[in-house]
Amino acid sequence: MIKNHIKIAWRSLLKNKGFSTINIIGLAIGMAAVLLIALWVQNQFLYDNFYSNKENIYKLWNRTDKDNEIRVHDITMGAPAKALKTGYPEVEHAARMYWSSDDLFTYGEQRIKSKGNEVDPDFLNIFDFPVVQGTVGQMLDEPNNIVLTESLAKKLFGNENPMDKIVIMGIDEPYKVSGIIEDLPSYTDFDFTYLIPLIKEKLYGNDWNTSTYYTFVSLRDGTDVKDFNKKIQSLLQANAPEKKWMSIFLYPMSKMHLYSRFENGVAVGGKIEQVRLVGGIGLLILLIACINFMNLSTARSQKRSKEVGVRKVVGARKKTLVSQFLFESILLAFLAGIIAIVLTIFFLPLFNTLLDKPLVVAWTNPMIWGTGLAFILITGFLAGVYPAFVLSAFQPIKTLKGVVRKPQHLLNLREGLVVMQFAIAVFLIVATLVIRLQIDFAGERQMGYNASQLIEIPTEGEMDKNYEAIKAELLRNQLASNVTRTGWTITGDYASDAGRFSWEGATPEQESNSSFALARVESDFVETLGLTLLEGRDIDYARLPADSASVLLNETAIKRMELENPVGKYLKWGDETYTIAGVIKDHIIGSPYEDIKPLLVYPSKRYLLNIVVRTNRQLSMAQNLQGIEKTIKKFNPAYPFSYRFVDEQYTQKFHKQKQMGTLALVFSLLAIFISCLGLFGLASYIAETRMKEIGIRKVLGASVTGISTMLSGDFVKLVIISLLLASPIAWWAMNNWLEDYTYRIDMQWWILALGGGIAVVIALFTVSTQAIQAARTNPVDSLRNE
Repeated sequence: MIKNHIKIAWRSLLKNKGFSTINIIGLAIGMAAVLLIALWVQNQFLYDNFYSNKENIYKLWNRTDKDNEIRVHDITMGAPAKALKTGYPEVEHAARMYWSSDDLFTYGEQRIKSKGNEVDPDFLNIFDFPVVQGTVGQMLDEPNNIVLTESLAKKLFGNENPMDKIVIMGIDEPYKVSGIIEDLPSYTDFDFTYLIPLIKEKLYGNDWNTSTYYTFVSLRDGTDVKDFNKKIQSLLQANAPEKKWMSIFLYPMSKMHLYSRFENGVAVGGKIEQVRLVGGIGLLILLIACINFMNLSTARSQKRSKEVGVRKVVGARKKTLVSQFLFESILLAFLAGIIAIVLTIFFLPLFNTLLDKPLVVAWTNPMIWGTGLAFILITGFLAGVYPAFVLSAFQPIKTLKGVVRKPQHLLNLREGLVVMQFAIAVFLIVATLVIRLQIDFAGERQMGYNASQLIEIPTEGEMDKNYEAIKAELLRNQLASNVTRTGWTITGDYASDAGRFSWEGATPEQESNSSFALARVESDFVETLGLTLLEGRDIDYARLPADSASVLLNETAIKRMELENPVGKYLKWGDETYTIAGVIKDHIIGSPYEDIKPLLVYPSKRYLLNIVVRTNRQLSMAQNLQGIEKTIKKFNPAYPFSYRFVDEQYTQKFHKQKQMGTLALVFSLLAIFISCLGLFGLASYIAETRMKEIGIRKVLGASVTGISTMLSGDFVKLVIISLLLASPIAWWAMNNWLEDYTYRIDMQWWILALGGGIAVVIALFTVSTQAIQAARTNPVDSLRNE
C-alpha cells in the first residue's frame, strides 16, 4: 500500500506542477521562518543557563525606596561581597566584577588589544566555564595571574603552550598565564576574553556608599532565596545607617537575560516579552502557511472529486483515501522541509546581522535533525488533515454528476482564517509604522550639544600622565579647537548618586530625595562639547586652582533644587563643599527616549577615562585623524591609536529599536506574502466553484470589469473585517509599547488608516489577477457539459 501511495502522490505532484510549486514554496517559507525563530528562541532561553550550578547562582542588586517609588539596579558597592561570604553560612561563594575594559597585551612581537574584566578569585568557582588548561581553584589565586580564552591565547602564542608564559598588560604589568578556558558561547551576557584578579581593590573596594561593581553569589544547596533576602535586608543599613532608604537582594542569574525589567521593585518582564512575541509570530506564520496549504488543496477539490468518486465506486474505503491524501500532504511537507532547511542555512548569516549576537547551530547534532524531521511530519499532518477528510467525504453519486457543494460553515471557516491572516498582517504593519515613527521622533530630538567633529580617545598607557602635553600639541598644531577629559563616555549613562546632597535653602525633604547624574570632567568641558552656558562660567581649574571645588548644574537640577540665582551658592556632597560656578542648558544624558536627569558636573584629575577632542573644521577628518594619531603615538608609542566618533556613538542608542523595527518589517512582509498566498488559494477555490455562474453572467452580458469587481469585492470585505478586528488590538498593544518611553509619539488614527490601506491595496493586487483570469474565461468552456 505504501508503494501505491508513493506512486499516486508522485503522479499527482507532477501532474499539477504549478499548484504543487505554489504549495511547496508557501509551506517552505513558513517552515523556514519558524526554524529561524525557533533557533533564536532556543538561544534566548540558553542565556547564562548552561552552568552546572545555575539554580544556586545569583546577582546582587540594590533597591532604593524613595518618593513612593522603588527602583533597582545591579551595580553594587564593593563591601557586601565579603560581608555575605564571611557572615552568612548560606553563601558558598561571592565575587565582584569590575566593569569591562580594553587593554593591550604584548608577547614577543605580538601586540593585541582585548576586552576583559577584573574579578575576585571566587568568580571561576561560581561560573564553571569549560577549562582547557589549568586548575580552577588556582587560576586567580595570585595577584599577577591571568586567565585567557582559547582565541586570545591562540592570537598571542600561536601553537606554543601558553601555560606559565608571561604577557605584558599595558605598559609594564607582567601577568603569568595560569589558565585557559573555552571561548564564551554566544548565549551569555559576559563578553570578556581575559580575567585578572581584583586584588588591588580598584575604586571603593570596601565602601558601603559608592556603587562600582557587579557582585555574584552562589548559595548552598537547599537555601531558600526568599528567606535569605529577608535575612540580608538590613545588612546595608547596619553598615551605612544614612542609607535607610536602600537595601540589597539576590536575583537569579538564570533570569537575568529574560526578566531584567522591573517596575516598582518587582520583575515584570524584559527580553521574555520579545521572546514571547517573536515565538507567537513564528507559530502564527506556521499556522498561516498551513491554512494556505488547506485552501490551495480544497481549491483543487472539484478537479479531484471524480477521482474520489471512481475510487469509492471500485471499493476504496474512507480510511484508505484519508491515508492517501495525508501521505500526499506529508510528501509535499517533506519537500517543503528540505527547501526550508536550505533556506534556513542560506538566510541564517543574514538573520544574524539583525541580532546582537549571532546564532550558532551545531548542524552535526543528531538531535537537531531528529527534531527537524518530527517538525516536518507534524506540519505535513496538520496541513493535510483537513483537506484529507474533506476530499474523502465526497459522495460518489454527486461527485460523478459533477455536484460538489461544500457546507456553508466550511467556507465561512476558511474566510475566517483569511481574516485572521490579514488581521495579523495589519497588526504587524501598524507596529512597524509606530516603531519607525518613534525612532524618527527621538532621532529628531535636540541633543543639547554639538556631536559633529567630536571624537573620544580612550586614555591608555602613558596618555594620562602626558595629557597636558598632548592637549597643548593638538591645540598648537591646530588639529583641535578644544580638548577636555571625561570620566564616562559622553553618550553613555552617567553614574548617579542620591541622598548625600544639601544646598542653600534646601528642605530636609529635598535633601533626602535628591539624586543627581554625575559627570567627572576636566577643564573646558562646556566649550569642547558645545554646550550652552546659561549662567556663570565653565570649570577651569587648570588655570584657576580654586575651581577644584566648583561644579556645574543643568537646568533640570536647578528646577528640582528650586534655586534662584544659583551661581556662587554652595552645594554639599557628602563631606565635601562645592561652589556652583555655572548653569548649563539641558542635554541628553543616556537614553534619548527618557526625560533629562538632574546633572552635577564636577572637576577631577583622577579616573578620567576619555580624552574628548573637537577637531578642526578647516581640515578634513582624515587630516585631523592622521595628525591626532601622530601626536598620540608620540606620547604613547606602545599602544595602537583608537578613537570613537561621538555622533556615531549617539546613533548606536537607536540600535535596539531599529533592530526591533527591522524584525517587525521582515515579519510583516513575510506575513503579508503568506497571507496573499492564502487569498490566492481562496480566490482559486471561489472562482472554481463559481465558474458556471461566471459563464452564465457573461452570456447574459456581464463585463469583465463587473465580474472582476464582484469577485474582488468579497475579498476586500474580508480585509476590511480584518482591519476592524486588528485596529483596536494594534492601538492597545502599541500604546502599551510606547509607555516604556517617556519621550514618545502619540498614537494617531492615520497610522491605523495607513496600515489598513496598505493591506487593502496588497489584497486587491493579489486577488485582481485571479479575478480577471476567471472573468475572462470563455463561457463555452465553463458551460460545455450543460
